[in-house]
Amino acid sequence: MKKILLLIVCLATLNAYAEEVTQDSIDNPEVIGQLDSMAIDSLVLLDSLELAEDTIVPVRPFYESWNDSNLTDIEMRALDWSLRWLDTTDCVVTHDTTTLPDSVYKARLQALPCVIELPYNERVRAFILRYVKRSPKQVARMMRMSEYYFPLFEEVLGRYDLPYELKYLPIIESALNPMARSHVGAAGLWQFMPATGKLFGLEVNSLVDERMDPLKSTEAACRFLGSMYAIYHDWNLVIAAYNCGAGNVNKAIRRANGKRDFWSIYPFLPRETRNYVPIFIAANYAMNYGQEHGICKAPIEDKTLVTDTIRTNQRMHLQQVSANLDIKMEELRRLNPQYSRDILPGGSTYTLCLPADKVGPFIDMQDSIIAYKADSLINNRRAEIDMAKVTSISGAYRVNGVTYYTIKRGDTLGGIAKKFHCSVKQLKHWNGLKNDNIREGKKLKICK
Repeated sequence: MKKILLLIVCLATLNAYAEEVTQDSIDNPEVIGQLDSMAIDSLVLLDSLELAEDTIVPVRPFYESWNDSNLTDIEMRALDWSLRWLDTTDCVVTHDTTTLPDSVYKARLQALPCVIELPYNERVRAFILRYVKRSPKQVARMMRMSEYYFPLFEEVLGRYDLPYELKYLPIIESALNPMARSHVGAAGLWQFMPATGKLFGLEVNSLVDERMDPLKSTEAACRFLGSMYAIYHDWNLVIAAYNCGAGNVNKAIRRANGKRDFWSIYPFLPRETRNYVPIFIAANYAMNYGQEHGICKAPIEDKTLVTDTIRTNQRMHLQQVSANLDIKMEELRRLNPQYSRDILPGGSTYTLCLPADKVGPFIDMQDSIIAYKADSLINNRRAEIDMAKVTSISGAYRVNGVTYYTIKRGDTLGGIAKKFHCSVKQLKHWNGLKNDNIREGKKLKICK
């Protein structure tokens, strides 16, 4: 049965980045400055990344050396999160696939139906081996998760007329973990920084972080990539700019005497970016030829792949949905990672992603879902308060209709009752007093 791999059926229309940028504008300081501010400061494969539940995998920057014997940490990216999701792979390697001649790797890369050039060299080989030799479980998991995310990526890339192979960028940015957060603040599948996300129309605040919304973040990434291609007209330079920013690419072009080819400006790029394109090429290889290296898709562990969405402007808490539709909170959070505090703010239209078989019940039960524990879950914010007001009587102030008076030396209940035009009996009742004894410094309530 054909799987309906829907993350979100509501396709929000984001304004296209329409500014015309000519080839010559790369030398325009104003354009360069604007592009610097738009650049995504994403982490590449081996930067420290918060993976799940505050777990941070310590890794050594991969740019210390590209030599395969020293690249011992490339598999650490999202490995902890990956192993929680899968068990093992059923594939069994029947022959050594890691000592293939260069001609095989080169021929396989050339055979891929790609617009972006995927050349082969010793650096690319080193990263291919890190994927297929040292990280087979991670590749197995990503091969399975690609069934969930790649149809979405391809649909959006197609609408923006961008090469489909750009769908492999989230492989090296987030290992297809929509909850991924870097230690510098990048988040989501495409690892947007907050300022860049907002620049491309993503909502980022205390309750909503659309950098983690698979559809909206993909829309934003496509707009960014398209704007970069309008300048460089070279996809490898665009990929480099995605990693280090347009400003650094522009500087490298100048230092290379105007050459506009990634491998020509390679020595002048930041150290981490030099390996970013080789890793991208290796990710293309691993995801397409993993089975030739004995890597099968990871088994599914009770993960919802068939989903649909509801559009709503009602404020609600995911716990209300969980309790009424019998969906685990962990699953709801996985399907709706953009709601950082489990709350749909309401007021504007937001999407709620649900297992497909729960959409009908949600529609039928919507009123009771929103009413469920509403006071404690979503209505616990005061819309208005009465500020304390000092009364004309010294030492008294009024809050929410109640006056508070601080007892002074020499005060009696009778005297205080006379000041506030009430009886001693009322004062005793309001303050739970059993006799007429009062103490200096204590407060009395006058409820009138």
